[in-house]
Amino acid sequence: MDLSDLDVAGSVLDLIGNTPLVRLRHIDADLPCPIVAKLESVNPGGSSKDRPAVTMIEAAEAEGLLKPGATIVEPTSGNTGVGLAIVASQRGYDCIFVMTDKVSEEKVALLRAYGAQVVVCPVAVPPDDPQSYYSTAERIMHETPGAFRPNQYHNPHNPRAHYETTGPEIWEQTKGRITHFVAGAGTGGTTTGVGRYLKEQNPEVQIVVADPEGSVYSGGSGRPYLVEGVGEDFWPDTYDPSVVDITIPISDADSFGMARRVTREEGLLIGGSGGTAVAAARELAAGLTPDDLVVVLIPDSGRGYLSTVFNDRWTATMGFVRREGLVVADLLDAASGDLPDLIYLEPTDNVREAVLTMRKYGVSQLPVAKGEMPVAAAEVVGAVSELWLMNQAYEQEGLLEKQIEDVMQPALPTIGVGEPVDRAVEMLEHAQALLVIDGGRPRTVISRTDVLEYLSPEGF
Repeated sequence: MDLSDLDVAGSVLDLIGNTPLVRLRHIDADLPCPIVAKLESVNPGGSSKDRPAVTMIEAAEAEGLLKPGATIVEPTSGNTGVGLAIVASQRGYDCIFVMTDKVSEEKVALLRAYGAQVVVCPVAVPPDDPQSYYSTAERIMHETPGAFRPNQYHNPHNPRAHYETTGPEIWEQTKGRITHFVAGAGTGGTTTGVGRYLKEQNPEVQIVVADPEGSVYSGGSGRPYLVEGVGEDFWPDTYDPSVVDITIPISDADSFGMARRVTREEGLLIGGSGGTAVAAARELAAGLTPDDLVVVLIPDSGRGYLSTVFNDRWTATMGFVRREGLVVADLLDAASGDLPDLIYLEPTDNVREAVLTMRKYGVSQLPVAKGEMPVAAAEVVGAVSELWLMNQAYEQEGLLEKQIEDVMQPALPTIGVGEPVDRAVEMLEHAQALLVIDGGRPRTVISRTDVLEYLSPEGF
């Protein structure tokens, strides 16, 4: 049947792009200028990554790099993988995606729903580590016959997609009145492509990067943060810093808090990286004038973060919310001066150092974590206790000189700083100590003794 005279898309790929703008009228109500959001979540794959996915694949086909029946291999935080999987379903390709263990369960399940194979790697390793998702993807590509890696971090067709589509859409939708464009930068493709186009139209347009605290774009080392799909631990070729006028670092707490606020006040279910962008847009807009117009790009929906950003248990465990009644924070406040700030061992420390540290600080439990303070929750890799080391001493010769990573126990159970003390009591029935998390970062360790002293009559 001929459908050419009907308003029917030829395929799902024809639905990519032409996403709407909507004013955030509650979010900008107390600000001098309006903030309007570019809703990339209405793309068929639910994110802005649909645009570069189809552009990169079409370019690879045209250049002879992607052959019929090939396998697409790519490291992804999820959204690029979905976009690639959609294109692959239309073109007959298999997909293998490599992800870090900080991504939500929903994203892994979603990619598998599209028929993709998913490999999960640890997030708390440097990019050049054999276990990193970059290195793992590279290895899989070489091991898979006929594999093609789009390489979104270095593929010039990534920013080209946004230069040719997203940028022109924003310019046309705002009739050229846009003064500031705000977006998070992961690969940097969106910022680079949109920024180049808008500055060609009006060099005075300001391009603003909303960046997680800790990302290299805002001067960090790239050490783990919890918000997904934005920020980096290295400088991709697809990111052009010359296009960027301002970079605004945003904490995990502010990112997640803003995502929940936008969802509840505007009726727009957005993800954590969208929260990062809106939080930066608000900070920016506070210093502007009524003649300015801020456009903030919302890269995806919050549907992929229901188990994290929008899960009260998860946000409580990560120390982002405070429950009613007596909470762990009250215990810490009451014990101020008695409970030390986080003391931890690194995996490469030896047992002798562990024993000396325990003796010095009068503690019997120590977490094991990678990196320097402030340690991120994802960098905690284990724990050691006095009792455990004593038992190991009977079984292993030369124990004192062994590295901690060779003898450590699983990491301590975690509890959020805002969770009820009753919850701590319940958990300590099965554990000797708990690692307290505050704003996504370990703060200290509490033991049964600490809780008992707080709850005893003498402690009040």
